Amino acid sequence: MDIQDIETLYLHRQSCRAFDGREVPEELVKKVCSLALLAPSACNAQPWKLVAVLGEQRKEVAKCLQGLGMNKFASDAGALVAVSSGRSNLTAKLGGRMKGTDFTANDLGILTAHLVLAADAAGLSSCILGWRNEDRLCEVLGVGKETHIPVVVALGYAKEDDPIRPKKRKPCEETLLILK
Repeated sequence: MDIQDIETLYLHRQSCRAFDGREVPEELVKKVCSLALLAPSACNAQPWKLVAVLGEQRKEVAKCLQGLGMNKFASDAGALVAVSSGRSNLTAKLGGRMKGTDFTANDLGILTAHLVLAADAAGLSSCILGWRNEDRLCEVLGVGKETHIPVVVALGYAKEDDPIRPKKRKPCEETLLILK
């Protein structure tokens, strides 16, 4: 593997808002999630839990992600993966307090990036969804209301008329500083 392979992956991955409704096979969801779980975390705390939702229950979860006209397409996703905070380890907790940094939030972001990139490499489309009714989502997923679920990732197969769009990013000169 070389940098061109990674560049191709990064340029190909995009947020899909037009899924074709086909369910993603459980083994493929498991493979994508297991790859995402290889993500690095502060002090190797791995402060996360993933809940993959397949079958009819994904329709109920999709309702938790909609409201005010948001995320209607989530109903057509072939799988939904809730990314939730799990338990951190003592070293990461203490380090976070000492440095005023929420390492868990950082770690969940890294995990989510790994998840969507693994999905793309597996031939799936994805969309990271932050809009949610978290209380209802916890209820539907059967997890305690104290569980924090910052994002749900919609996975599935893009409709054929959803072409890869060019990336619109700020110029590198505006966002990258190189010190010598």
